[in-house]
Amino acid sequence: AVVSTQSTGGTRDAPNDYIFSAGQSKRIHAELFKVIDSSDVVVQVLDARDPMGTRSNYIEQYLKSEKAHKHLIFVLNKCDLVPTWVTKGWLVHLSCSHPTLAFHATLKKSFGKGALINLLRQFAKLHADKKQISVGFIGYPNVGKSSIINTLKDKKCCKVAPLAGETKVWQYVSLFKRVNLIDCPGIVSNTSDSNADMIMKGVVRLEMVPAPSAYIEPIIARVKPKYLTQAYKVEGWTSGEDFLAKVCKRTGKLLKKGEPDLDAVARMIFQDFQRGRLPYFNVPPGTKAESEEMPTDMSFIDEAAPPDQEEDEGEKIDTANATPVAEAQQTAVVEQKDQEPLKKKRKLIRSGDD
Repeated sequence: AVVSTQSTGGTRDAPNDYIFSAGQSKRIHAELFKVIDSSDVVVQVLDARDPMGTRSNYIEQYLKSEKAHKHLIFVLNKCDLVPTWVTKGWLVHLSCSHPTLAFHATLKKSFGKGALINLLRQFAKLHADKKQISVGFIGYPNVGKSSIINTLKDKKCCKVAPLAGETKVWQYVSLFKRVNLIDCPGIVSNTSDSNADMIMKGVVRLEMVPAPSAYIEPIIARVKPKYLTQAYKVEGWTSGEDFLAKVCKRTGKLLKKGEPDLDAVARMIFQDFQRGRLPYFNVPPGTKAESEEMPTDMSFIDEAAPPDQEEDEGEKIDTANATPVAEAQQTAVVEQKDQEPLKKKRKLIRSGDD
């Protein structure tokens, strides 16, 4: 396959380049429409770092015109990789069109799990005429659809990996007696993306890209130099190739005769970008930057709520424009606060018995 080597990432020069056609096959589209047809609620999972880049307008228009009776909600996953003000801004912006929730998918310490479960229970009550409802999870490859299902189930029931295309076929998972979840393979609907964009979004597998060093310029343009310096301990580069050469010498990735292994280092940098080790995000429309702090963990959530209140997101994020989501979040907060006096009373009773 012939690959474009333009410094800007460019367009695809080879029409038959199957590597950059991931998520666009007829089989994947067939799996997508199976999930949509079988679902009462469709959850579109978005990457909090680039929500508009991982949003599918084609699917939204299809649901609006052909499946208007189905509910569509957005879930902003990987919100731990962006500052809180970015999450707030995207929640307000996206909630104008569809209910939107912030989420951090992990089995150890999740965020947004209680609000999403309460919202699904509301949809189940809305469809009281049905014995069960199905909730389909769709979105770009590598945005965390399977991880969200595992978080809701609190166990590993769907195969996950930080690679694109891990989910091959749709899969049914029972969440409650009346709620079933459907995992869908990743679908790529925005075919106008350049090769570099598809690599950065995690759509293609890095080991299959023949010349990854040819697409390094967009990362250097998007990630601020100070973060690249902090991550790789290099500075003063003049171009993408010069940056890769400096990182090669710094990490010792050299070929015969001391030549820098540019492709190996480029794969490493793309992998770090995909997994959130290189801070990057898109600023929400109409939002002013409050801070350049780029958390790579959930420390800002620890400050917002104690460990036993990790699902208390009604106080953390303002979602005034998303009524169903705000109600679900407030319900989780109220229920949790109502249980606190009961816990204290039980402790007093036990201590009195002793």
